[in-house]
Amino acid sequence: MEDWLPTVLATIAGILSTSSFVPQVVKAWRERDTRAISKHMYMVTVTAFVLWAIYGYLIGSWPVVIFNLLSLGLSGTILVFKIRNERRRRREARPHREPGMARHG
Repeated sequence: MEDWLPTVLATIAGILSTSSFVPQVVKAWRERDTRAISKHMYMVTVTAFVLWAIYGYLIGSWPVVIFNLLSLGLSGTILVFKIRNERRRRREARPHREPGMARHG
């Protein structure tokens, strides 16, 4: 097998898998709606990309390192949007109190 073939295959796979996150990032950013996104799934995904990047570094595979770091950035962005939007919804769901009003109870 040619020496360049594994690198070409890794590069193509990296481009495809990394680019698959772009539409989700754009949608979450534009619409600010992440209710359909699983926070736990993205926590696992972010952890996996960190581990794959470390593995790629240890074996000296720069396509594995680069594309997993890019995927980490994109999936991490989605996770941040998800957490931020959950906090915003919780804040908005709390009953509003006027400043200076005493609590009864």
